[in-house]
Amino acid sequence: MGYGPFDHYDLGDKWQKNLKRTRMGDKNELLRMVGVLHANGINVVQDIIPNHMSSAGSATGAGGQDTDPTSMLTNSGYKNFRNICYNSPIGASRTEAAGEYCSRNGRFSKNFPDFYPNLMNPCCTNDINTPMFGPDISYESNAYGQSANCTGSNPSQAANYMRDGMRNWLIWYKKQTGFDGVRLDAVKHYPDYVTEDYMWNLQNNAGWASGGNQMFAVGEHVSGTTDCDNWTNAVQQRAGTFDFGLRQEIYYMVTGQGNYNLGTIVNYQQQTRNRSCNFVNSHDTFRPKWWLSTVGNYPAPLGDATGWDTGNELWNGHIDPRESRLSLAYALIFALDGTPTVFFEDLFDVGTTGKRFTHAPTSTADLPTRSDIVNLMWCYQNLKFKQGAYLVRNQTADVLVVERSTKALIAMNDNWNTWQNLTGVQTNFADGTILKDYSGATTTTRTVYGGGKVDIAIPPCDGTAPQGRKGYAVWAPNGVNTNFVMAERTTTQEWEMANDLGDRDSRSLGEGGALPSNSTAVRTVGKIYVKSGKAVTYNIYPTNNAVEIQAGLLDANGVILSSVTGSGNLSKTYTPTASGWLSIKMRNKLATTPGQNVYVKVTYTSPQTPSAITNPGSAKTETDTTPLVWLSNEESQINIYPNPAKGDWINLSITANEESIQAVEIVDVSGRLVHHQALRLWEGDNEYTLTPAQKLPIGVYMLRLSGMEIPKKLVIVE
Repeated sequence: MGYGPFDHYDLGDKWQKNLKRTRMGDKNELLRMVGVLHANGINVVQDIIPNHMSSAGSATGAGGQDTDPTSMLTNSGYKNFRNICYNSPIGASRTEAAGEYCSRNGRFSKNFPDFYPNLMNPCCTNDINTPMFGPDISYESNAYGQSANCTGSNPSQAANYMRDGMRNWLIWYKKQTGFDGVRLDAVKHYPDYVTEDYMWNLQNNAGWASGGNQMFAVGEHVSGTTDCDNWTNAVQQRAGTFDFGLRQEIYYMVTGQGNYNLGTIVNYQQQTRNRSCNFVNSHDTFRPKWWLSTVGNYPAPLGDATGWDTGNELWNGHIDPRESRLSLAYALIFALDGTPTVFFEDLFDVGTTGKRFTHAPTSTADLPTRSDIVNLMWCYQNLKFKQGAYLVRNQTADVLVVERSTKALIAMNDNWNTWQNLTGVQTNFADGTILKDYSGATTTTRTVYGGGKVDIAIPPCDGTAPQGRKGYAVWAPNGVNTNFVMAERTTTQEWEMANDLGDRDSRSLGEGGALPSNSTAVRTVGKIYVKSGKAVTYNIYPTNNAVEIQAGLLDANGVILSSVTGSGNLSKTYTPTASGWLSIKMRNKLATTPGQNVYVKVTYTSPQTPSAITNPGSAKTETDTTPLVWLSNEESQINIYPNPAKGDWINLSITANEESIQAVEIVDVSGRLVHHQALRLWEGDNEYTLTPAQKLPIGVYMLRLSGMEIPKKLVIVE
């Protein structure tokens, strides 16, 4: 959805704004990414933007501007947000005109009173009520009302409209994607009680998707230590913040070139550090003028500020990855309490290799790593830093030693060219324990003696130590030689089938929509990316328990691999025999059934490495993405006449429940494809004559459409 969301319920599955995909891909690719990361044991942290939105209006901007004088005070009045959905797709007969835009009835429309300034809440006296990024959302209980100019299509609103709507969306979003934690953007620009509300619900009121009180959550609160601590406590420590106070001191340490009192830096951490995130660089502090270089390299030497967009950098600006004390900075954030975060351009050297714009994500040649940071990450995981209590063991102007009790000593040295050799450092290690420097800077081991004391060495920052180590050592019990492996995990995701979600435009993914009344029309739920031999469990939760529905898993060719039929809650488990995409589809069993919303929850395991195929298992394109229609022989929705037929032409009569594009295939008894043709089906009755390029010989054939469960037999005679 981007940094300024337009439609919170569009994950790259709807055709609006003249395209389907987001800048990062479409919805199927997003869900696959979550599944693949989970298969590798990696948690997914979703960046959430609760403060602002952007891009009101149709693809042309029509309908987005509200003419009320209060609305026009900011953002030129562009605050009418209307979304397409399964009920109101753009479609071939609809336009991008203002009236058409205003009539869209996708979930969670917004009007200008939902943003600052509004009729009840003027702007610009504090961080919260000052629009800074887009139309900034107002979470005041009285911030609701109608648009001035989308008359006749104003969805009803009530008190706390935006607060309630965003809470409902967050719960839906967590269930839909299966993310594990959140980064909350610009948290000081909306009330802290709103954040606490949202986090409590994500942690405790999201049903099966509830993350628990320890769910990872961090807020971007660009402030000093006290303000960050106050905010963390105000949200009941359901989320922490990025530790900007500590980061300021890290900046002073790195740029101090040996003139910083390293022993004091631990005093600058947040008090709420059990929830905080330690960092060295971020997208807000790190802004090289890469546009001055055709290949993206840093355009100026180390120490030359002209190569950096310092006017737009926050919190004292960047720490240049070329600085020798970058390693010392990362040793610090891994050693201290809190969650360490590693910045992409600190880990990967894309600023000096000419690969910022052209690197392949899987290429180690294109993405060379900084050895010290890789080593620290290995130590953090394999030596299990965070399983040991945090203890400060030595503090001087040039030296800081932190023990993670009985796990490791992380020893840091701010001197440029002088080794630090410390004697009698107190630890919690038992006497006789042999310690090894896992940084590789010191090759000899040391033995603990005298009630937990040990003598250690720490290399200087100039990189002359073995392995090129700069400013740190990691002393821990000898013998750890196994790599940390994250366990494979399943993914659970849930789709809500409702008419105010999804999109049935032929250019969309064609997913969503409630089961229709008095119809057996098929609804495509979505797609999952599964691993061969790993069970897939799908659960169906209808809102009407009195009628029968059918649901199934289909392969990329539209063949139904598993299905379940019944009323009430349904469940079925299927184990795929091949890795790749499966579609989830459903319909009413009988055409006399009332319509209803249905929830579909699927638990599955993805492959750890996705294939190179980016298209989710179909022949769809950006201009032709109509879903397959689930056809059934027993309902005689396709007929061949006459049958037997002659080999130069075949008549088809097809009844379709919705508009679609289908591939018709004819295969001979050996399974060889002898004819393939695309047909556009319109809702209702369709008549077509197939004319094979070469007359079919006498024999028996099978004819099917791409969504047919069972093919039709075709007999060719003279």
